[in-house]
Amino acid sequence: MTTAKHPLLPWLVWFVAAIAYSVAIMNRSSLAALGPVAQTHFGIDATALSAFAVIQLVVYASMQIPVGILLDRFGPTALVLSGGVLMILGQIAMATVHEVSLAILARVFVGIGDACTFISVMRMLPDWFSVRHLPTLGQVTALIGQTGQLVSVTPLAIVVGAYGWASGFIGVAAVGLLVSIIGFFVLRDRPGLGTTFERMTGRVGRASRGATSLGSRDNTEMLAAVAPPETGMLAVIGAGGAGGGRARRLPGLGFWRRVRRLLSVPGVRLAYWVHFTSPFASTVFVLLWGTPFLTGGVGLSQAAAGGLLSLTIVSGMIAGLLLGPISSRFAERRVLINLASVIGIVVVWTVVLLWPGTPPVWLLAIQMVVIAIGGPASMIAFEVGRSHTPRSFSGFGTGLVNTGGFTAALLVIFLVGLALDLQGAGSPERYTLEAFKWAFAVQIPFWALGITMMLVELRKTKGWMQKHGRTLR
Repeated sequence: MTTAKHPLLPWLVWFVAAIAYSVAIMNRSSLAALGPVAQTHFGIDATALSAFAVIQLVVYASMQIPVGILLDRFGPTALVLSGGVLMILGQIAMATVHEVSLAILARVFVGIGDACTFISVMRMLPDWFSVRHLPTLGQVTALIGQTGQLVSVTPLAIVVGAYGWASGFIGVAAVGLLVSIIGFFVLRDRPGLGTTFERMTGRVGRASRGATSLGSRDNTEMLAAVAPPETGMLAVIGAGGAGGGRARRLPGLGFWRRVRRLLSVPGVRLAYWVHFTSPFASTVFVLLWGTPFLTGGVGLSQAAAGGLLSLTIVSGMIAGLLLGPISSRFAERRVLINLASVIGIVVVWTVVLLWPGTPPVWLLAIQMVVIAIGGPASMIAFEVGRSHTPRSFSGFGTGLVNTGGFTAALLVIFLVGLALDLQGAGSPERYTLEAFKWAFAVQIPFWALGITMMLVELRKTKGWMQKHGRTLR
């Protein structure tokens, strides 16, 4: 039996990477409790406010596949550190500019940096840990990430209220700089590879050279159950040119061929729709529209609204601790676990939307707890994707799956703002509960589409797995 050298090193690498992800979440959510403040600061309406989040998420989603390709080429450490630098620059710009166009550009930098972080951290885990621990570690990583939302919901709002807009965002940039410096000296792509500092100086330390994965003792049965398919199991798309000659390669053709090959596997498509369907409700609520709904629609105080948003985040963290072991224990039913969480979210939102008059606080508290489950449940998508994506496509595949929930979120965020403006309720002084109820109803078609496609692809995945002699869904 192999004894891992430096057994604490994998945990240290993971912890620093998870903290980097938490900082990325803090950057992503830095407008979560500042929506009305941002409207006043920049003098904008609801549609323009939603543009901050929408453009940021458009950038995030559109960068997932390019980042996945870069991840396969340069490794996760380079992407985590590069993302950190971009977010620092974006928040410094957000702190200092006054033009809306420049502020949106700042959010673009934040979106690109954020896009580099999560899939890089998820890509790093299989090289350091046992496969049986990956579902739980993925959930705990997400849990640590949610602490970044806690910071953005309450402490950042307090700092901005007490010391001003610039001080709050400069503080976020300072935290990002500190974590990036730590990552420069600690993060390693895999055992045996040095840190960025060690590679730059050409002196790889003993700890790096002697590092061993904690997954080195996985048994053969476990590896066979969760192993990704071979690259050869992907469909071969785009044969040579006419007459058997070699076709001229067009720019971008290889990229789209890779996309088509990966999407030829039903399990990859299933993973996409799992991620599309479950997290967008909590993302929309926590990232932008929760505070305006609770204060301008329901009529709660800023403190009460912040408390409910914090309840959402804490509930998500607790749900992650529970869902990790559950999805690991019942791996073949993990998609059904995700589907149950989505149905719960749909039910509670339907009750809130149809409630006559102002929903009571106890119902809102239940709503916060239930919608929070969607975030941890979406992590199941990466477990599904890992089981169906060949290792040579792993970064690419993770990025593709990760576009799902953020595509849904950015569309819903924009449509909520547009629906408010169309009702003449697009600014804090004109917010009404009825307008918010109609605006949040735009989520319903997205749930319907996502649930339908999950069921369709689940059936196709089952057939594909049986055809190839595999059992995991």
